[in-house]
Amino acid sequence: MSFSGFDILLPVLVILVLLLLFAGIKTVPQGHNYTVERFGRYTRTLTPGLNMIVPFVDRIGARMNMMEQVLDVPTQEIITRDNAIVAVDGVAFYQVLSAPQAAYQVAGLQNAILNLTMTNIRSVMGSMDLDELLSNRDAINERLLRIVDEAASPWGIKMTRVEIKDINPPANLVESMARQMMAERNKRAQILEAEGLKQAQILEAEGRREAAFRDAEARERGAEAEARATQVVSEAIAQGDVQAVNYFVAQKYTEALAKIGSAGNSKIVLMPFEASSLIGTLGGIGSMVRDVFGDGDGKTASRPAARSTPARPPVTGPERS
Repeated sequence: MSFSGFDILLPVLVILVLLLLFAGIKTVPQGHNYTVERFGRYTRTLTPGLNMIVPFVDRIGARMNMMEQVLDVPTQEIITRDNAIVAVDGVAFYQVLSAPQAAYQVAGLQNAILNLTMTNIRSVMGSMDLDELLSNRDAINERLLRIVDEAASPWGIKMTRVEIKDINPPANLVESMARQMMAERNKRAQILEAEGLKQAQILEAEGRREAAFRDAEARERGAEAEARATQVVSEAIAQGDVQAVNYFVAQKYTEALAKIGSAGNSKIVLMPFEASSLIGTLGGIGSMVRDVFGDGDGKTASRPAARSTPARPPVTGPERS
């Protein structure tokens, strides 16, 4: 069986067409963009999915990752404005927005971003004091992000975050800072203690002043009450009210007995034999007042004849109250 030239050419053509189709079909994974170059010149960008190019004329140039990427910034030493040497490291996040710019505007994209970030970290943190570095980390991150993003924008790059991870001063500087912090805390504690003592003394003085004022007011009220009671009794005596006189004298008599009994140096109280009964004494005082001021109608009562008092028998022993 003989084959003609057409029978041989047809399979060859089919194989060539299949090879051309496979060479022209390009599949781009999700999150990536491919650049297409025709005779070395950029023509277009292939997006994720199935794409067609002209075989042997077009070729894939750069395969760019369009997802957000992280770049570790290594540790470097920085001299601050107050001549303190600190070791600083960080991390940077970036995303490619334009594949042609990232592919053809800069050579070595990650290396360029890394060096740009490290340089700006030295510039920003070197213009600040050590205390500002330790207390204003958020402000440093924000300033670095703004500067680096502006510098990387011609490369089709968007800097999403720039973070300072660690700031490590030397050991001797850390020890000095610890002593300074301890001294500051002791100073604040002493100030608070002094303020508390001052406030306590002020409150105590105000309390004594208020107590003295109230004691004086109480004494004043007591004196007024005593004067008023004396005035009332005087008016009652002037009007011949014997009951008021008896009440006033009995009150004073009772208060005197209470004071005598409560004295610490009085163990035995000697009293007249006739004063053993308080009621009889009050009656005697009332009779004396009636004798002096009269019986109430303006006339002086006549004195009764003196009664002869039998002689008291001699006391053989000491009288007890």
